[in-house]
Amino acid sequence: MLEGKRIVVTGAGRGIGAAIAATARSYGAEVFGVDIDPDTAVDGQFDVTDEAAVAELFEAAVDTMGGFDGLVNNVGIAGPTGRVEELEPAAFDHCLRVNVGSTFRCTAQAVPLISDGGSIINIVSTAGIFGYPLRSPYAASKWAVVGLTKTWAMELGSRRIRVNAVCPGTVDGPRMDGVIEREAAATGATVEAIRAGYTSQVSMHTFVTGGDIGEACAWLLSPSARYVSGQVLSVDGNTESLRTL
Repeated sequence: MLEGKRIVVTGAGRGIGAAIAATARSYGAEVFGVDIDPDTAVDGQFDVTDEAAVAELFEAAVDTMGGFDGLVNNVGIAGPTGRVEELEPAAFDHCLRVNVGSTFRCTAQAVPLISDGGSIINIVSTAGIFGYPLRSPYAASKWAVVGLTKTWAMELGSRRIRVNAVCPGTVDGPRMDGVIEREAAATGATVEAIRAGYTSQVSMHTFVTGGDIGEACAWLLSPSARYVSGQVLSVDGNTESLRTL
């Protein structure tokens, strides 16, 4: 499905990013995976909130692969948990700088380099299409990336570069465990009650896996999705609400 495709994946060291990179490779793609964490097994360590580091990232990707046909903007942080009046403005700003700023910086520098007919995927969240109590910074950042996705799809359509967003639901793993623990602390509920709340808010009563997200991205990166652009694809079991209590 992805034979001959060259893909850059940010935040590829663990979790969803690692699953996206592994799935793309399993379908025959050459992947240049990057992460800020030097302890992860990736092709390079780069801070994608830094302009100069992003330039170095794409220079390295082009040197390694001879160019690239796809970009997956996966880097993101959970941000702080709390009611709006309790949040630190600096923490709010940091969440948007990472989640929105890195997506903008990587895309802006990728566009002049990516091959015509390429594919850009922004990893968002169901928090980009629903309100998300106690998670104002995260929700704001993800809604912003949905807006960027639709805007860039319009800008890049003449080059047949497709831009789409993938919205994972609740992805099982250590990162979500931390989110649940912080939400329990903020509300006084038990971890078990919060976890049950996340399950019950989905029609299929399930968490998803990184592999599920990887499969969706592989399709969007492939020629099979050649006319799919400007879309927001939820992989979540049909989220009905992000209110857990």
